[in-house]
Amino acid sequence: MHIYLPIAEMSVNVLLYLGMGAAVGFLSGLFGVGGGFLLTPLLILSGIPPAVAVGTGTAHIVASSVSGALTQYRRNNVDIPLGLVLLAGGIAGSAIGVQMVRILRQQGQFDFFVSLCYVLFLGVIGGLMLIESLSAIHSARQGRTPSARKSGQHGWMHGLPFKMRFNRSKLYISAIPPIMIGAFVGFLAAILGAGGGFIMVPAMIYLLRVPTGVVVGTSLFQIVFVAAVTTLMHATFNKSVDIILAVILIMSGVVGVQIGTAAGTKLKAEQLRLLLASLVLAVGIRFAWDLVVKPEEIYSISALTGAAW
Repeated sequence: MHIYLPIAEMSVNVLLYLGMGAAVGFLSGLFGVGGGFLLTPLLILSGIPPAVAVGTGTAHIVASSVSGALTQYRRNNVDIPLGLVLLAGGIAGSAIGVQMVRILRQQGQFDFFVSLCYVLFLGVIGGLMLIESLSAIHSARQGRTPSARKSGQHGWMHGLPFKMRFNRSKLYISAIPPIMIGAFVGFLAAILGAGGGFIMVPAMIYLLRVPTGVVVGTSLFQIVFVAAVTTLMHATFNKSVDIILAVILIMSGVVGVQIGTAAGTKLKAEQLRLLLASLVLAVGIRFAWDLVVKPEEIYSISALTGAAW
């Protein structure tokens, strides 16, 4: 069963992308992370143009994050003022990223740039996760528990200006670090089509010392709005959001999340992190292989879109 994607300008097998959405949803529910950093690479590897994969990935992030953000808000696990500061940086970062995508597409370098970013990004993140998970498993076998980090300890951040008080997080810190973290995550959302929660959450815990009880909710609050703004900018400036593809992925992803969440309760946290690290590294290695392997067709002759005749 095939369907035509007007933005991607190609006909695809619906069952393939229903299965992909379900698989990414399953992994999201299993590991408790957003699937954007896996969905976008899989779309690219399946033949979707990288710019469309990135734009559609951000649309998928909005839909997949709203329910979680609402749930966390009802539980009073969202620090609204801190989320707004992160959001301000995120919108600025996403605006820069969207314009960078436009420039790279005009230069014909966006496909290579995205692949290179994913090789470096997934390689570093996957390697660090692998080391941490193996260390956690080793500590658990020896009966040791990792030392807890206390909130409210900021070190060098005490010397920065523009301090703000965030009552829900019980913090009094400079607004500069949250803005910079938000900007970096927004930039990643625009360039890579990834929500950035797997960067936002550790940064909030280890750099800002935000209490773990409000980290996930505040991160989701910021990601929903940044992804929404990024999607609108991609659709407006780059014309790279394929709504039909996004709907297919979202429909199947909802089912996959439920199954993955149920399956995740049967595995230990250390084992889940090890599996996720292995998956991230595998996708990164595949991108690296595509960059170095000799293509089947060295030269390609095609009409230039928008060319003057």
